[in-house]
Amino acid sequence: MIPPRFAPILEEMAPLATRFRDAGHRLYLVGGTVRDLLLATEEDGVSSHIDFDATTTARPEEIKRIIADVADAVWTQGERFGTIGLKIGERTFEITTHRAEAYSPDSRKPDVAFADDIHQDLSRRDFTINAMALELTSDSPTLVDPFGGAADLMTRTLRTPLSAEESFSDDPLRMLRAARFISQIEVAPDPSIGTAVKAMADRLAIVSAERIRVEFDKLMTTDRPSLGLWFLIDTGLVDHFLPELKLMRLEQDPIHRHKDVLTHTLAVVENVQRNARPDFDFRITRLAALYHDIGKPRTRGFKEGKGVTFHHHEAVGARMTRDRMRAMKYPTADIEAVSELVAISGRFHTYQMGWTDSAVRRYVRDAGEYLAELNVLVRCDCTTRNEKKAKILARRMDEMEERIAEVAAKEELASLRPELDGERVMKLLQLPAGPAVGAALEFLMDIRLEEGILGEDAIVARLQEWWAANADTVSQLKRTRRLTAG
Repeated sequence: MIPPRFAPILEEMAPLATRFRDAGHRLYLVGGTVRDLLLATEEDGVSSHIDFDATTTARPEEIKRIIADVADAVWTQGERFGTIGLKIGERTFEITTHRAEAYSPDSRKPDVAFADDIHQDLSRRDFTINAMALELTSDSPTLVDPFGGAADLMTRTLRTPLSAEESFSDDPLRMLRAARFISQIEVAPDPSIGTAVKAMADRLAIVSAERIRVEFDKLMTTDRPSLGLWFLIDTGLVDHFLPELKLMRLEQDPIHRHKDVLTHTLAVVENVQRNARPDFDFRITRLAALYHDIGKPRTRGFKEGKGVTFHHHEAVGARMTRDRMRAMKYPTADIEAVSELVAISGRFHTYQMGWTDSAVRRYVRDAGEYLAELNVLVRCDCTTRNEKKAKILARRMDEMEERIAEVAAKEELASLRPELDGERVMKLLQLPAGPAVGAALEFLMDIRLEEGILGEDAIVARLQEWWAANADTVSQLKRTRRLTAG
């Protein structure tokens, strides 16, 4: 029996279903759309933001003809794969001809073959929970579930319609997708899935970095990403696109008293939740949590001093983060944001003597546009089971954010800059643009951070005093740079 909550969806799909039935074709809601509707409660309702996936016996040309007079917009980028997209009102649909595709062993793209049987189409899908269809063109709505997907949803079991080896051979990205569903729906994988992934992990090499990145991001933005991440680690699949995690598992973490850095890292990732605060980038912060200790295994044995800072592993981690995210074809903006957060992730702990105005300014300047993300990351980096220590860190974070608000009320913290700009410096010191002006601006920035805003007369006097005492040194620096460049 179809649950009553399906009624609004059936009503919304009725005009399309009528057109396909009148044209002599069958139309089914399919895949994740049916899965999510079965998982929903009566209170959830149906969001206008959900896209509907459907499959049909009609070929692409027929689909376009059938929907022509009802669609507000149509797109055909996926037509060669049998998919026609359309929009009706606020709802987006993708309607795909039944497929019976398979991947050749060395190909990243499927050999597309159309089919007339819904069972054949469903058999080629990734998992049983996605291999269900709801026929809309029958006398009454009918759930088509040849592989027991509804039962697997109830028992929270992840299985493949055909053998796991055949499914993952068809599309190796499904091995990574298994991890996403383990996290997203909190299903337990059938033992055959883990066995197949361990045996076939190297087949992921035929999948493009872009597809891997998109699927990995979906995993990283689920409520329980650690479940899927442990699956990737235990099966060895992660070694084929993020091998640094294996080194983190081998590295002891005496600071957080975990048996390895990886255990701590995944706890931090899990701590980052969507509702942490309204003004932060959830996905970027989750990625920064994953990478924030990635440099520790590379800096094992380094001691503070002799040019190595306490947070040397963060600088190394930032470089490793950039390299790995480039390899996974992340956008430049994502790479810069995540690597910068990794580089400054320990900055909070360098302020041990209280949050002076100077400390607040430097922290805000270091965080830059990632202040909200950094604050969430710092809070989530506390994974200790010691309640007293956790409360101390939370109190220090509260104090810091209160101090930021206090100083921000007096100063423009969001745009920290020297009190005088470059043009004013050149005019006051009668200098052309060059290294001397840069040195003067650095001096002024230090004053801004340490002492705040002094006012026009005071800051001009300080600049002139500095120049009188340092002009010869700065000029010598200019000559040295010229000779080096020459």
